[in-house]
Amino acid sequence: MTVYKTQTVGYPHIGRERELKRVLEGYWKGALDAETLMATFRQVEEAGWLTQRDAGIDYIGVGDATLYDAVLDWTLRLGLIPERFAALKGLERLFAMARGVEGIPALEMTKWFDTNYHYLVPEIATDTQPVADFAGFLDTVARAQALLGERAVPIVLGPMTFLRLARLEVSFDVMLQQLLPLYTELFAALKALGVPEVQLHEPALILPDSGIPDSRIPDSGDFRSQTEMALAALASVGLPINLVIPFDDAGESFPWIVALPVAGLTLDFTRGETITLLERCGWPVGKVLAAGMVDGRNVWRLHGAEVLPQLRSLNSLASLRLSVSCSLQHVPYSAARETALPAPLRGVLAFAEEKLHELIALRDTLAGAAVWDDSPWADFRAFTPEDAALRARLGSLAAGDFSRTEGYAGRRPQQVALPAFPLTTIGSFPQTAAVRQLRARFKRGELSEAAYRAGVDAWIAYTIGVQESLDFDVLVHGEFERSDMVEYFAEKLTGFAFTQHGWVQSFGSRYVRPPIIYADVTRPVPMTVREFQVAQSFTHKPVKGMLTGPVTILNWSFPRADLPRREVAFQLALALRDEIADLERAGARIIQVDEPALREGLPFKADRRAAYLTWAVDAFRLATAGAASATQIHTHMCYAEFGDVLPAIDRLDADVISLENARSDDETLRALAEYGYAREVGPGVYDIHSPVIPDKDFILEKLRTFRLHLADVQLWVNPDCGLKTRAWEEVLPALRVMVAAVQELRAEL
Repeated sequence: MTVYKTQTVGYPHIGRERELKRVLEGYWKGALDAETLMATFRQVEEAGWLTQRDAGIDYIGVGDATLYDAVLDWTLRLGLIPERFAALKGLERLFAMARGVEGIPALEMTKWFDTNYHYLVPEIATDTQPVADFAGFLDTVARAQALLGERAVPIVLGPMTFLRLARLEVSFDVMLQQLLPLYTELFAALKALGVPEVQLHEPALILPDSGIPDSRIPDSGDFRSQTEMALAALASVGLPINLVIPFDDAGESFPWIVALPVAGLTLDFTRGETITLLERCGWPVGKVLAAGMVDGRNVWRLHGAEVLPQLRSLNSLASLRLSVSCSLQHVPYSAARETALPAPLRGVLAFAEEKLHELIALRDTLAGAAVWDDSPWADFRAFTPEDAALRARLGSLAAGDFSRTEGYAGRRPQQVALPAFPLTTIGSFPQTAAVRQLRARFKRGELSEAAYRAGVDAWIAYTIGVQESLDFDVLVHGEFERSDMVEYFAEKLTGFAFTQHGWVQSFGSRYVRPPIIYADVTRPVPMTVREFQVAQSFTHKPVKGMLTGPVTILNWSFPRADLPRREVAFQLALALRDEIADLERAGARIIQVDEPALREGLPFKADRRAAYLTWAVDAFRLATAGAASATQIHTHMCYAEFGDVLPAIDRLDADVISLENARSDDETLRALAEYGYAREVGPGVYDIHSPVIPDKDFILEKLRTFRLHLADVQLWVNPDCGLKTRAWEEVLPALRVMVAAVQELRAEL
């Protein structure tokens, strides 16, 4: 009888009760010391190891848990410290690189491949000399061995991915030659510890062209010789290497990648065409194939009827191991805890712990020791009938539904007149403890709806007053009724379910709780009109209606795996189209439809990109095209590189686009200028994810740089993103400085 081994390649590390968030933020505020922080971190890390051990996993990936970001951890382990952080040490340096400190800006932050996780981009200057410090990592592996024995397998971020995702001022080849001795030193130390193998994570091997995170990253084939040289050097240590390649298939590089000198490869079978490549190209004799059939990116239970025949077919081609497709950090801890969900839905959900048991169930079924049960899916389908009226509305859409009645040149004169360099913010204002407590008390039934609304309205009144006193031009209501920019809208729509404990990390201590799209999506009642009307009643200045776009709601939720994403996006777009119509009837002249996740969903392979961008942009246009010419449509995008999707951004046909800019060195702004973008742009003038308060000269310098690239009539002034994560004592002085800078610039004109 064939014995199938199981493995994981990463696990959630925020704590089942979000323990890491609590201690991180306590440490940053000075309320907790470093010892408490590190003790809690290790407890969370070890609890994850033990959960995987107790589930019966054979090879458990360890060393991926992080206080902030794993890429940042490897930057520190490799000693690649930008000069501005050189004088800092220990945790002070780590958090300065992540968040910035007074006078020292943080590293750039951008999306990790096509996920909603953000990593910190390494900066490697011409004079940077790597110096290894693997002591902490080796200590982690030793702790894992003490708990797990031979099940503990170190996770190492590979040199090819690390360098391809970095900002390099030096030759790639030169830096690789400097890093490889450090990596071989690490592999030798791991071999001395007696680990059975090492997981070398190289997701950049899926990249077919300048796909992610920006146009500086060339094709994987361009790096074939360097990859072969690097793997040969690492293999010479004699420690078996499991080459982990998540998020897509290896494309045209597949034949030479599977021939690399490694003991095995972990491939993603949940995205791309990996099975087709295997059938066409074959598999090297003697190498382990860890088949990533269990989806680490979504929360749905496997269909055994689909997966088991594929695995049986693969078993005839290769020595097979059962794996998740990628790190389980992208899903919550446990669906079993979600007792408030309807039983038919809960029966088809699989979070991290359930995915461990799916691996074991696959193993036992393949070995003939168990029978896979797909019956929960029949119960679920009976629970989710289609909405016939919605399907009919989608079927009746025509070309005119996707275009505004006039072009930008015709619309702009009809829209609200504003001074040069209009001042606004992105939408949210500080979500203080008092605001969160107000929402929590209402949800617990301790406040009546009238009392809750009165509390929200008081915060809206205060925030409008703040913006009025600062002399902003376009105001926002502050979003105090919203816990999350996706969850809030999902709660107002049909077809969504919500977890109580389903948190996943976005970056640092910022966790999100993605809703689950399980059925057709419709809008029963207006979602934002009341709060807009309240805000507008306090001022004669225009207040923005604030919506989250259809693609972002889709990409930041867990959608049904068996429904086309285009179809769900269009359902969401129709709901937002109706909301925009209601906002216009309520008097809104400016409406912002945020799409920060548009770039995130872009496929890696060129032959799939055009289709995605077509329906993603069409979804935005379907949502906004019904707006009157006099209604100014804004959108907002952040923390991704947009240079290779500028035609799609242009085709959105938004009147104004605001962009994260402070950590990206004006790169997107320059790209827009080179493209010839003709509409209005609000590049962020300071980083809201840092506690550092900018000074007037800093913002003036930013604004003067913007004017070198775009015409004055195109420029808006705003922070990088929403202000919900900051405190009022940080927000107020930063906004005062921003206004003072604009006033000085206007005076110069």
